[in-house]
Amino acid sequence: MPVAGSRDLPSHILYDWDNTLVDAWSGITAAMNAALAAFAMPDWTEADTRARARLPLPLAFPPLFGPDWTRARDIFYATLASTHLATLRVLPGREALIGAFPAARQAVVSNKSGAFLRAEIAHLGWEPHFATAIGAGDAAADKPHPDPLWLALNRLGVSPGPAIWYVGDTALDMQAARAAGVTAVLLGDAAHDGGIDQAAPDLHFLTAESLAGAFSGTGSCACPLGAG
Repeated sequence: MPVAGSRDLPSHILYDWDNTLVDAWSGITAAMNAALAAFAMPDWTEADTRARARLPLPLAFPPLFGPDWTRARDIFYATLASTHLATLRVLPGREALIGAFPAARQAVVSNKSGAFLRAEIAHLGWEPHFATAIGAGDAAADKPHPDPLWLALNRLGVSPGPAIWYVGDTALDMQAARAAGVTAVLLGDAAHDGGIDQAAPDLHFLTAESLAGAFSGTGSCACPLGAG
Protein backbone atom coordinates (compact mmCIF):
# COMPACT_ATOMS: atom_id res chain seq x y z
CA MET A 1 0.00 0.00 0.00
CA PRO A 2 1.22 3.57 -0.58
CA VAL A 3 2.61 5.32 2.50
CA ALA A 4 1.40 8.85 3.18
CA GLY A 5 4.31 11.24 3.37
CA SER A 6 3.92 14.81 4.66
CA ARG A 7 1.49 16.45 7.07
CA ASP A 8 1.65 19.82 5.28
CA LEU A 9 -1.59 18.83 3.55
CA PRO A 10 -3.58 15.69 4.29
CA SER A 11 -3.81 12.84 1.83
CA HIS A 12 -6.58 11.09 3.79
CA ILE A 13 -8.86 12.15 6.64
CA LEU A 14 -10.27 9.97 9.41
CA TYR A 15 -12.94 11.53 11.64
CA ASP A 16 -14.20 10.73 15.08
CA TRP A 17 -18.01 10.96 15.18
CA ASP A 18 -19.67 12.14 18.41
CA ASN A 19 -18.85 15.75 19.27
CA THR A 20 -16.57 15.95 16.23
CA LEU A 21 -19.12 15.83 13.41
CA VAL A 22 -22.41 15.42 15.27
CA ASP A 23 -24.08 16.13 18.59
CA ALA A 24 -25.70 12.93 19.83
CA TRP A 25 -25.39 13.66 23.54
CA SER A 26 -29.11 14.00 24.22
CA GLY A 27 -29.83 10.45 23.07
CA ILE A 28 -26.74 9.01 24.73
CA THR A 29 -27.64 10.70 28.02
CA ALA A 30 -31.21 9.38 27.89
CA ALA A 31 -29.92 5.85 27.28
CA MET A 32 -27.36 6.20 30.06
CA ASN A 33 -29.99 7.39 32.51
CA ALA A 34 -32.28 4.47 31.66
CA ALA A 35 -29.46 2.10 32.61
CA LEU A 36 -28.58 4.08 35.74
CA ALA A 37 -32.23 4.15 36.86
CA ALA A 38 -32.44 0.37 36.59
CA PHE A 39 -29.56 0.16 39.06
CA ALA A 40 -31.00 2.84 41.38
CA MET A 41 -28.11 5.17 40.55
CA PRO A 42 -28.33 8.96 40.13
CA ASP A 43 -29.03 10.43 36.71
CA TRP A 44 -26.29 12.02 34.64
CA THR A 45 -26.68 15.45 33.15
CA GLU A 46 -25.68 15.95 29.52
CA ALA A 47 -22.53 17.67 30.82
CA ASP A 48 -21.74 14.55 32.85
CA THR A 49 -22.07 12.41 29.75
CA ARG A 50 -19.83 14.70 27.72
CA ALA A 51 -17.17 14.56 30.42
CA ARG A 52 -17.37 10.83 31.20
CA ALA A 53 -18.26 9.04 27.96
CA ARG A 54 -14.86 8.20 26.49
CA LEU A 55 -14.15 4.47 26.51
CA PRO A 56 -16.10 1.86 24.52
CA LEU A 57 -19.02 0.46 26.47
CA PRO A 58 -17.44 -2.97 27.28
CA LEU A 59 -14.64 -1.15 29.09
CA ALA A 60 -16.70 1.64 30.65
CA PHE A 61 -19.69 -0.32 32.04
CA PRO A 62 -18.11 -3.07 34.21
CA PRO A 63 -16.47 -0.65 36.68
CA LEU A 64 -19.67 1.40 36.87
CA PHE A 65 -22.32 -1.33 37.04
CA GLY A 66 -20.37 -4.27 38.41
CA PRO A 67 -20.94 -7.97 37.62
CA ASP A 68 -24.40 -7.33 36.16
CA TRP A 69 -23.08 -4.77 33.67
CA THR A 70 -24.46 -6.67 30.68
CA ARG A 71 -28.00 -5.94 31.90
CA ALA A 72 -27.11 -2.24 31.96
CA ARG A 73 -25.66 -2.63 28.45
CA ASP A 74 -28.88 -4.15 27.14
CA ILE A 75 -31.01 -1.38 28.67
CA PHE A 76 -28.67 1.27 27.29
CA TYR A 77 -28.75 -0.08 23.75
CA ALA A 78 -32.51 -0.68 23.76
CA THR A 79 -33.13 2.92 24.82
CA LEU A 80 -30.56 4.30 22.40
CA ALA A 81 -32.12 2.39 19.51
CA SER A 82 -35.41 4.16 20.12
CA THR A 83 -34.00 7.68 20.45
CA HIS A 84 -30.63 8.18 18.75
CA LEU A 85 -31.79 9.11 15.25
CA ALA A 86 -34.45 11.55 16.43
CA THR A 87 -32.00 13.39 18.70
CA LEU A 88 -29.02 13.45 16.33
CA ARG A 89 -27.82 16.94 15.36
CA VAL A 90 -25.16 17.99 12.87
CA LEU A 91 -22.58 20.35 14.39
CA PRO A 92 -22.06 23.75 12.71
CA GLY A 93 -20.03 23.69 9.52
CA ARG A 94 -19.61 19.92 9.46
CA GLU A 95 -21.59 19.14 6.35
CA ALA A 96 -19.49 21.63 4.39
CA LEU A 97 -16.36 20.22 6.03
CA ILE A 98 -16.90 16.64 4.92
CA GLY A 99 -17.93 17.89 1.48
CA ALA A 100 -14.61 19.71 1.07
CA PHE A 101 -12.50 16.55 0.75
CA PRO A 102 -12.77 13.59 -1.66
CA ALA A 103 -15.07 10.93 -0.24
CA ALA A 104 -12.81 8.12 -1.44
CA ARG A 105 -10.12 9.43 0.90
CA GLN A 106 -12.07 9.97 4.10
CA ALA A 107 -13.60 7.71 6.73
CA VAL A 108 -15.13 7.68 10.22
CA VAL A 109 -13.58 5.87 13.20
CA SER A 110 -15.67 6.00 16.38
CA ASN A 111 -16.13 4.26 19.72
CA LYS A 112 -19.88 4.25 19.08
CA SER A 113 -21.21 0.78 18.30
CA GLY A 114 -20.66 0.13 14.59
CA ALA A 115 -24.32 -0.60 13.88
CA PHE A 116 -25.49 2.63 15.55
CA LEU A 117 -22.73 4.64 13.87
CA ARG A 118 -23.59 3.46 10.37
CA ALA A 119 -27.32 3.95 11.01
CA GLU A 120 -26.65 7.57 11.96
CA ILE A 121 -24.50 8.16 8.89
CA ALA A 122 -27.26 6.72 6.71
CA HIS A 123 -29.93 8.77 8.50
CA LEU A 124 -28.06 11.97 7.65
CA GLY A 125 -27.58 10.88 4.05
CA TRP A 126 -23.82 11.03 4.54
CA GLU A 127 -22.89 7.58 3.24
CA PRO A 128 -21.56 9.06 -0.05
CA HIS A 129 -19.07 11.16 1.95
CA PHE A 130 -17.12 8.27 3.47
CA ALA A 131 -15.32 5.30 1.99
CA THR A 132 -15.83 3.34 5.22
CA ALA A 133 -17.07 3.75 8.81
CA ILE A 134 -15.52 1.83 11.70
CA GLY A 135 -17.31 1.64 15.04
CA ALA A 136 -16.84 -0.11 18.37
CA GLY A 137 -16.63 -3.86 17.90
CA ASP A 138 -15.62 -3.73 14.24
CA ALA A 139 -11.87 -4.09 14.91
CA ALA A 140 -9.99 -6.39 17.28
CA ALA A 141 -9.87 -3.54 19.83
CA ASP A 142 -11.42 -0.09 20.17
CA LYS A 143 -9.85 3.34 20.70
CA PRO A 144 -7.47 4.33 22.20
CA HIS A 145 -5.96 1.17 20.67
CA PRO A 146 -4.87 1.87 17.09
CA ASP A 147 -6.65 -1.18 15.62
CA PRO A 148 -9.79 0.64 14.41
CA LEU A 149 -7.73 3.35 12.72
CA TRP A 150 -5.55 0.71 11.07
CA LEU A 151 -8.67 -1.14 9.87
CA ALA A 152 -9.97 2.07 8.27
CA LEU A 153 -6.61 2.70 6.59
CA ASN A 154 -6.53 -0.85 5.31
CA ARG A 155 -9.94 -0.35 3.72
CA LEU A 156 -8.73 2.94 2.23
CA GLY A 157 -5.71 1.15 0.81
CA VAL A 158 -3.02 3.23 2.56
CA SER A 159 -0.50 2.76 5.35
CA PRO A 160 -0.10 5.05 8.39
CA GLY A 161 1.90 8.22 7.95
CA PRO A 162 1.88 11.94 8.83
CA ALA A 163 -0.30 12.88 5.85
CA ILE A 164 -3.11 10.80 7.35
CA TRP A 165 -5.04 13.08 9.71
CA TYR A 166 -7.29 11.74 12.48
CA VAL A 167 -9.67 14.49 13.56
CA GLY A 168 -11.24 14.24 17.01
CA ASP A 169 -12.36 16.23 20.03
CA THR A 170 -10.70 14.48 22.99
CA ALA A 171 -7.35 13.48 24.41
CA LEU A 172 -8.31 9.84 23.81
CA ASP A 173 -8.67 10.59 20.09
CA MET A 174 -5.23 12.19 20.03
CA GLN A 175 -3.80 9.18 21.89
CA ALA A 176 -5.34 6.81 19.34
CA ALA A 177 -3.94 8.84 16.44
CA ARG A 178 -0.40 8.81 17.83
CA ALA A 179 -0.61 5.09 18.56
CA ALA A 180 -1.69 4.49 14.97
CA GLY A 181 1.16 6.55 13.52
CA VAL A 182 -0.99 9.31 12.04
CA THR A 183 -1.32 13.05 12.69
CA ALA A 184 -3.49 13.88 15.72
CA VAL A 185 -5.82 16.78 14.86
CA LEU A 186 -8.00 18.43 17.49
CA LEU A 187 -11.18 20.15 16.34
CA GLY A 188 -12.63 22.60 18.87
CA ASP A 189 -11.31 23.63 22.28
CA ALA A 190 -11.72 20.29 24.15
CA ALA A 191 -13.26 22.24 27.04
CA HIS A 192 -15.31 19.16 27.96
CA ASP A 193 -12.12 17.08 28.22
CA GLY A 194 -9.59 19.20 30.08
CA GLY A 195 -8.71 21.63 27.32
CA ILE A 196 -6.28 21.87 24.45
CA ASP A 197 -3.11 21.38 26.48
CA GLN A 198 -4.36 18.11 27.94
CA ALA A 199 -5.36 16.86 24.50
CA ALA A 200 -1.86 17.72 23.19
CA PRO A 201 -2.69 17.50 19.47
CA ASP A 202 -0.21 17.70 16.62
CA LEU A 203 -2.51 20.18 14.89
CA HIS A 204 -5.38 22.24 16.27
CA PHE A 205 -8.31 23.94 14.53
CA LEU A 206 -10.94 25.83 16.50
CA THR A 207 -13.58 25.68 13.77
CA ALA A 208 -14.73 23.40 10.99
CA GLU A 209 -14.20 26.26 8.54
CA SER A 210 -10.51 26.63 9.42
CA LEU A 211 -10.02 22.87 9.13
CA ALA A 212 -11.70 22.77 5.72
CA GLY A 213 -9.40 25.57 4.62
CA ALA A 214 -6.39 23.44 5.56
CA PHE A 215 -7.38 20.91 2.91
CA SER A 216 -6.55 23.47 0.25
CA GLY A 217 -3.76 25.19 2.16
CA THR A 218 -5.88 28.27 2.93
CA GLY A 219 -6.74 27.42 6.54
CA SER A 220 -5.93 29.90 9.29
CA CYS A 221 -4.30 27.40 11.64
CA ALA A 222 -2.69 24.47 9.86
CA CYS A 223 0.35 24.39 12.13
CA PRO A 224 1.66 22.31 15.03
CA LEU A 225 0.22 23.33 18.41
CA GLY A 226 2.15 26.25 19.81
CA ALA A 227 3.94 27.06 16.56
CA GLY A 228 3.20 30.60 15.47
